[in-house]
Amino acid sequence: MKRRAFLKAGGVGLVALIAAGAGVYSQVPVIPSRPNPDLEAAAGWITYQDGRYTLTLPRAEMGQNIATAMKQIACTELDVDWDLVDVVLHDTNRAGLKPTVGSESVKLFTEPLAQACASLRDAIAAGRSRGEVEVVQRARSELKVFQGGGSVGQAPKLTQGLEIVTGQALYAADVELPGMLFGRVLRAQTSTEVPSKPIAWDMSAAREVPGFVAVVEDAGPPIGQAQGLGIVAERPGALDVISEALNVEWGIGVDHPRADISASIDVDRTRSEGALPHVAMDGTPEAGEWDVDLRFDIPAAAHAPIEPRAAIAHWQSGDLKLWAGTQDAFYIRDFVADAFSLDTDRVLVQSTRIGGGFGGKTVCTVEAEATALSMAVGAPVKVQWTRPQEYALAFHRPPSSHRLKARLAGGRISDWKHDQVSSHIMFTAAVVPSWMQAGTDMFAGDGGVERGMVPPYRLGRARAAYDALRLPIHTGPWRGLGAGPNALATESTMDEAARAAGEDPLAFRLRHIDDPRLATVLNAVGELSGWSSEPQSTTQGETRIGRGVACGIYKGVSYAATVAEVAIAPNGNTKVTRLWCTHECGLVINPDQVKAQCEGNLMWSLGMVLSDQLPTDRGRVSAEYFTDAPIPRLSDTPEIVVSLVEGTEPPVGAGETAMVSGPGAIVNAIRAATGQRIAQFPVDFEALAV
Repeated sequence: MKRRAFLKAGGVGLVALIAAGAGVYSQVPVIPSRPNPDLEAAAGWITYQDGRYTLTLPRAEMGQNIATAMKQIACTELDVDWDLVDVVLHDTNRAGLKPTVGSESVKLFTEPLAQACASLRDAIAAGRSRGEVEVVQRARSELKVFQGGGSVGQAPKLTQGLEIVTGQALYAADVELPGMLFGRVLRAQTSTEVPSKPIAWDMSAAREVPGFVAVVEDAGPPIGQAQGLGIVAERPGALDVISEALNVEWGIGVDHPRADISASIDVDRTRSEGALPHVAMDGTPEAGEWDVDLRFDIPAAAHAPIEPRAAIAHWQSGDLKLWAGTQDAFYIRDFVADAFSLDTDRVLVQSTRIGGGFGGKTVCTVEAEATALSMAVGAPVKVQWTRPQEYALAFHRPPSSHRLKARLAGGRISDWKHDQVSSHIMFTAAVVPSWMQAGTDMFAGDGGVERGMVPPYRLGRARAAYDALRLPIHTGPWRGLGAGPNALATESTMDEAARAAGEDPLAFRLRHIDDPRLATVLNAVGELSGWSSEPQSTTQGETRIGRGVACGIYKGVSYAATVAEVAIAPNGNTKVTRLWCTHECGLVINPDQVKAQCEGNLMWSLGMVLSDQLPTDRGRVSAEYFTDAPIPRLSDTPEIVVSLVEGTEPPVGAGETAMVSGPGAIVNAIRAATGQRIAQFPVDFEALAV
């Protein structure tokens, strides 16, 4: 009997409603805890059989092309041809791996992989072709990778590049299984921090929809406090129709007490109510008038991945297999095992390519939904979020409100003060319940909010402090975490201080820099852009042209500087026309990919200044499509020139660094062109009109 016929014949309960009762899920969250990669783990990444090598990629591939860089390391250390190494994506049937976050892949995994490949190479040279190889630690100077040989420093053909453009590379939504059904979990249109649950729905209307299979009352753990109602269909096109036919009535709690998000994080109001609790710099500026006093308000923004997240779950004979586009397959395994009371060795998560992650595909959402539906109907189920679900149910870059002040003495900054109010990044409400978040707020603060609050300059008596408030929208990590917004505020203030001192902004920064690596990239971007030979502001007909500069250090290890050029029409429309960026991240494995990361960061920078804004209504995300929360388009892309400064250190990460300089350079260019200091984002073009 075919499965669908069995469902029709085998029980009205299944076809009408699967109602085992809403599950009671633990309030103690699963916390990701992964060790740094070591030699023992690395031994399982590279294998040899019948003259070929297989590299099991120990990182998630989400377009950063880490598969290519890792293959370069393997081929170089093995001393073999490019085509002899096959790359496959990892699953959880191996030692745990750190999540793919923080620009750590090349930084943390280069040496362990090189050590494993060197030991395998020596074993094969000694005539061994079977069994396990013990990885023997050797000095870094003995590894080919760190000598710049082989394909290190080159730009070979992209791993899976041809497969991507010909549609052969598998993303989660591409996976198809025999007998697979399609599911969705409906949730109320309200803040995920407001209690909500389904209380009534029209089953008779849903049954009439061709392709209807089931309604599942226990649709897995809530997202925040939003409980869902699951639907399953034979074809994805039926899901929208079933959703409308059900006409679900929702029980929704009262509005969130911080439904007015802008007012809740108002830095001036919050400071007047008491001292900010978390201190990033503990200097004591002197009392008195300030030469620069600026406030910046940066709204929430979405990750906006081109690929809405998806997962396929197959529950069979007590075992669960998941295919997921996740940055942390092991966390997904542990979360699902905990939520559904399964042994972790009965749960296997297979990584797939990710169509954009940016820190946003780290928590378990769609994977748990697919699991609940597959367990309910006893068949494989694919769940793919819609674009409105991506906005409503994912976590986002938190909004932030900043007050920065600077005082000059003898042309130098003698006093500095930075106050900020934002929401959580590391201890995101998407994972951490309010009672636990209260504990982290008391004892630890939030390193993601703090990131970048300590400027890379000598600033005399400097203080920086912040608060992180739980908001009605879920917030969390995004590209660069707090480094982007904090550097935008810092570099804007440095630019204004240079103007108050009557100095060239680039020269003013150099006089406040002790770090020679930062000075090197700043001088280099000045040369690259012709800073000293071109005016900072000019006009071409009625168009105003401006140039701005910014620089910074990311996580204390990688360096970037940017010069931006903008053109502003009489009606205020602003176009970034050129961007020059210099970048230093230690040893470069693949220069093309490092430049691509810089370009990606610069496009994020452009969006952050000119378009990023996630609209909300009474504390809930109201955006549904890209038209509601625009991202930069190809037509917005300026000419971008990236120059890599060769570093002497091992690789230190490149995926997020340029966020510390790109936004500030663009805003400072607008200041040069118009004389206006932009403090509310995104830029209001009408306010720039002449």
